[in-house]
Amino acid sequence: MLDDILSKLPSAANYPNLLVGVETGDDSAVYKINDEQAIVATTDFFMPIVDDPYDFGRISATNALSDIYAIGGKPIMALAIAGFPVNGMSNEDIGLVLAGGAAVCEAAGVPVAGGHTIDAKEPIYGLAVTGIIHPDKIKRNSDGRAGDVLILGKGLGVGILGAAMNKDELDPIGYKVMVESTTKLNSVGADLAALPEVHALTDVTGFGLCGHMYEFCKGANLAATIEWDKLPMLETVLDYAQKGYNTGAAGRNWESFIEHVEIPDDMAQWQKNLLMDPQTSGGLLVSCPPEAADKILETFHDADFDYACVIGELAEGEAKVTVK
Repeated sequence: MLDDILSKLPSAANYPNLLVGVETGDDSAVYKINDEQAIVATTDFFMPIVDDPYDFGRISATNALSDIYAIGGKPIMALAIAGFPVNGMSNEDIGLVLAGGAAVCEAAGVPVAGGHTIDAKEPIYGLAVTGIIHPDKIKRNSDGRAGDVLILGKGLGVGILGAAMNKDELDPIGYKVMVESTTKLNSVGADLAALPEVHALTDVTGFGLCGHMYEFCKGANLAATIEWDKLPMLETVLDYAQKGYNTGAAGRNWESFIEHVEIPDDMAQWQKNLLMDPQTSGGLLVSCPPEAADKILETFHDADFDYACVIGELAEGEAKVTVK
């Protein structure tokens, strides 16, 4: 639906300095200022996915900043986007949401320089983030090459844990795992962008692993193979997934991408759910030559991304994702 709507908007072809726009579904827009500098810009916001207002602010801010990192940029400034039911939410809780976002930005070395708020029926919070990048170091999601291996930086299953939480059936360990993953900044993206071996980069978020993997394939006109047994899963996720916890968004993702994803006939439903599980502030997805995989993994692990691992590869062929 979104692709159809965007296709009716005016083309950006008349703006040659717009290096990255909406065409490939990349995480941020990039505008060239000169031969050494380009501006990276993104915005992201949503309604609460946890009850704790401070955690909500942290998660939402981390998610917004991730889009800058996912193209290889470094954030330099953020503006808050907020809507709160002023007659139904205390000033203390509103302050905690904003404080949570500010704390994450401070950790990223980014000031919250202003923003905009409205009175809304449901709480909404996020950021509009500005970053910088060298034009030659932009990492698009469409530049993967045949023969590249695929590396994922975080474990999967945030949506599954969130579904259990929404039914008041997520234990304290699961909640801790979910919050730790969703508030871990993907700042390693700027380090990855500096490596010439990294061909393509994105983050796995709302469309799930297979949805974002298909965007990789469509942009590069390549086929991807993902090995189920190699996929990293967050702690406790398999237990909740096998018990049937799932999000409605995973089902909508399957409806959107089912023609482009091939799975084994005997794959269990809980496995299918995880393949399209929407991630909030999910892991970075990297495409690189096989001989560079150890270097890329070392970069991830040095930044404490312990789940980072090789999950598959790209090859010549029709743009699709095959899960084995």
